[in-house]
Amino acid sequence: MREFLVGFNKAFESKARLGIMSVLMINDTLSFNGLKELLDMTDGNLATHLRALEEQGYVSVRKQFVGRKPNTTYTATEVGRQAFSDHLNALEDFIRQSA
Repeated sequence: MREFLVGFNKAFESKARLGIMSVLMINDTLSFNGLKELLDMTDGNLATHLRALEEQGYVSVRKQFVGRKPNTTYTATEVGRQAFSDHLNALEDFIRQSA
């Protein structure tokens, strides 16, 4: 069993981080508020998980002003996309071997 867990990425063990990466894999860029609405998360919880993914290099952040309002957007990096794909492949392998 242990050999199947080798490909699992601890960064994606959290339901929140799994959701964030799933959404960013199919959307090029999303705003903080867009992520918050889609994932039904609080500001603090979302910010914490986004920061963790950013520290891993899996998510990039862009802060700008639109008019006078701040606008923060997030994008999955190439490193993040690859890490997430590898994680999903490990999950699929685990499921196939367990069936």
